[in-house]
Amino acid sequence: MSNKKNIVCVSNTTWEGFYTKSTVQLVSLLAKSNNLLFVEYPFTIKDLIFTLMGKGRAPVARMLGLKSRLVKKNSTFNTEVNHLVLPPLLPFAFFKNEKLYQFFLNLNSFFYARSIKRALRKLNMTKPVSVNAYNAIYGNALLNKIGEKLNIYYCYDGPDVRRYGDRAIVSDHSFAENVDGVITTSDFLAESMNHLNPQTKVVKNGVDFQVFNKSAKSSLRGAVKKKVGYIGSLDHRFDLETVEYTIQQLADYEFEFVGDLMNKKIHEVLAHYPNVTFLPPVKPHEVPDLLKDCDVGLIPYLCTEYTKNIYPLKINEYLSVGVPVVLTSFAHLPEFDGVANFTTTKEAFCEAIKSEIELDTEAKIKERIEYAKGTSWESRAVDFEKIIDGFLIESNKNN
Repeated sequence: MSNKKNIVCVSNTTWEGFYTKSTVQLVSLLAKSNNLLFVEYPFTIKDLIFTLMGKGRAPVARMLGLKSRLVKKNSTFNTEVNHLVLPPLLPFAFFKNEKLYQFFLNLNSFFYARSIKRALRKLNMTKPVSVNAYNAIYGNALLNKIGEKLNIYYCYDGPDVRRYGDRAIVSDHSFAENVDGVITTSDFLAESMNHLNPQTKVVKNGVDFQVFNKSAKSSLRGAVKKKVGYIGSLDHRFDLETVEYTIQQLADYEFEFVGDLMNKKIHEVLAHYPNVTFLPPVKPHEVPDLLKDCDVGLIPYLCTEYTKNIYPLKINEYLSVGVPVVLTSFAHLPEFDGVANFTTTKEAFCEAIKSEIELDTEAKIKERIEYAKGTSWESRAVDFEKIIDGFLIESNKNN
């Protein structure tokens, strides 16, 4: 790692939660040799009300200033990160009228920037590198508003059209054009953004290898009933048709789905099958022990414009424990050819599960683990910081 830098991460995710988040992992590791400020997901008044009603998880006391909005968080990598919660912002995505939409976006951005600048002053962090993590909606409005010397767009997904419609595409493209550099998590995403910003680099998702490898398989499961597992958010990406077909065909297999049930239809359709179990989401450190009891891990995403940008975090997590992986071919991920099983039909998906289990060996388990070892978050963070340093050098040349 290089000389210490001041880095502020304007995030579109929360620090805590049920699943591993690439932004949090990278920020935690960058904090080993840099001053880090992580700005929490921008919660709105609606989030605050829902939490008070018991339907949300917003940090209400800190949002309202009843507790300090700026605190220090200890990461799983034994580093310390400054963590900022914003005051509640106004919901505005629903406005159809463009003038109203822009008015409330700019109003929110004023309070957003003011909160960040106050935190930076308190921490004595000047001229920071600003890493905007998939928060392009606010990106342009915050650009050059916090005294930053460099702006980077960390883009780990396609535009969020489900929430913001075409405005998400406009914001995403405009922000990518205006920043000093873009870092994506997949080659496909990088290729789609190269024309917007020639300074586009790739740092793929990783895995907390040491944590997952502690629960790694060393031999095949001896259980008579085979277990097929899925751990992650059960949302709009889930290929329900393919999974239901597979459950019907493999009635002697046990299917276990662990995660936040965002799409209620998944439970409605699958829960009545006797070989299906749904479990609530678990903390990231609890995932490895669940995985080691599986004979195969699934990533059954729909093939859409949205999912083709994804480099799934869970693929390296499955492999770190030695579990074979069966996926739908939702994205172009050639680096996993030979180590994971990609399928294009529901029939092939079903057959792949059977063959991966029936043909699994201890040698294959070791191969998967060895592959995953090379995708650790530590190595990804080193790559990420090298790219930041390269952007800084390029920026200094142009100024």
